[in-house]
Amino acid sequence: MKRLFLTPLLSVLSALLLITHASAVNISPESQACIACHKIYTPGIVDDWLSSRHAKITPAQAFEKPPLERRISAENVESKDTVVGCYECHGRNPRAHKDNFEHFGFMINVIVSPKDCAACHPVEESQFSGSKKANAYGNLQKNPLFHTLVDTIIGEKTVSGDTITVKKPSDMTKTDTCYGCHGTNVKVEGMKKLDTPAGVINVPNLVNWPNTGVGRVNPDGSRGNCAACHPRHSFSIAVARKPYTCSQCHMEPDVPAWNVYDESKHGNIFFSKQSEWDFDHVPWRPGVDFKTPTCATCHNSLLTGPDGKVIAERDHDFGGRLWVRLFGLIYSTAQPKSGDTTIIMNRDGLPLPATFSGEPASKYLIDGAEQARRENIMKSVCNACHNIDWVNKHFEKMDNTIRETDRMTLAATKLMQKAWDLGIADKTNPFDEALEMDWVRQWLFYGNSVKYASAMTGAPDYTSFKYGWWDMTYNLQKMKDEINMKEKLLRIEAKPEVKPEKKKIPVKKTIRKKVKSRKKR
Repeated sequence: MKRLFLTPLLSVLSALLLITHASAVNISPESQACIACHKIYTPGIVDDWLSSRHAKITPAQAFEKPPLERRISAENVESKDTVVGCYECHGRNPRAHKDNFEHFGFMINVIVSPKDCAACHPVEESQFSGSKKANAYGNLQKNPLFHTLVDTIIGEKTVSGDTITVKKPSDMTKTDTCYGCHGTNVKVEGMKKLDTPAGVINVPNLVNWPNTGVGRVNPDGSRGNCAACHPRHSFSIAVARKPYTCSQCHMEPDVPAWNVYDESKHGNIFFSKQSEWDFDHVPWRPGVDFKTPTCATCHNSLLTGPDGKVIAERDHDFGGRLWVRLFGLIYSTAQPKSGDTTIIMNRDGLPLPATFSGEPASKYLIDGAEQARRENIMKSVCNACHNIDWVNKHFEKMDNTIRETDRMTLAATKLMQKAWDLGIADKTNPFDEALEMDWVRQWLFYGNSVKYASAMTGAPDYTSFKYGWWDMTYNLQKMKDEINMKEKLLRIEAKPEVKPEKKKIPVKKTIRKKVKSRKKR
């Protein structure tokens, strides 16, 4: 009885709140209908949206801003006199969406994809769609070497006698682990009934969902997920600009960007002073809006100086300012030409940008001129606060660290190759034996840590004792000792068994001893 009374009351209150907001902005009738219902059943979503820029400014108002202050890159949009509400996003491109369904009189999509966001943000969508992030699912799933590594690590193991058998990992485990960041392939398998407070409703049956991975494959065929950085339903640029967002995936031991930043001088200043900064201003102004860089500062934000001159253009290809590829691979190389790294093939016939000996697959990588152009953009970001000599010396140090770290990886790879050649380890799966796992640690954990700490500067513990040089050195010695021990065992096993000969005593000599013994008695 109480529920019957409260529901209409809540509906009235919800309608009053909606009318109050609608009087200040123009909300489409379709989105008003969505809000009226969802304010009752999912109020957190509605309140989050009400706090967003989407709920407060129409595209027409956005077009009135000077070009550098715009957050919209389209030349023109439909319905530019209404705010960007529920239906404006969830009702887009229905024919492309396999997750489109009838919901209380409206045809909507469950998932809002980058292609939907492109209605207002086509430049950002185009940049992002060509990036390694948008291709993160395919780069992991379609690369047989990476796929083998993933399956070996996260596949359930069973033991029978002396044998460990690896099962194929379940889709749910994949979503919980590597594909939680890289994204899943979300598919629609018919419809299903859900019993909800609003009654029984029919919805698409999505598999490999929910998922917020950055390279998610969506039901409309698009790749990527804008909400990985701009979380729904506020889609806040301030949230995306703070390093906490990146820390969801970029953390130790394999990608320790967050941990290095946390210990660095930049991180120290950020944590001490961030409450005084403006994370919402466009363009973003070093020294005015913020006093030390975050991930977004260096990788993609539109930055201007005090004179309004552009320091770095906005770029949603997060590798667009990077000239060298530091992590996730055996060796550092130039950045790939394409965000789809599955097309790379090195001289060894492996889908890696360098051979096991470190020779780059240059055909698939950016050339020296493009590397220099990107490095100069990054230096200009640093020069917004630091003098030229400081910046140049930092980059010289980083280049040296990359060379030395790669040589340490090469040393470990030579040991690993020796083990494979001797039959001490089986190269069929290069990731499933203890010695091979130590080899992976050398570049995936320790090499990455040293290179990240050098690149982001000011976290010497990560170059030294925390997954740094200490671990690279210890790991190399451990590998050598294990190989030497197994090599000795192989030599022992290879020698034929030789039985010791019994000492023969001449018969005459034996008789004389016996005779002498009797005479003494």
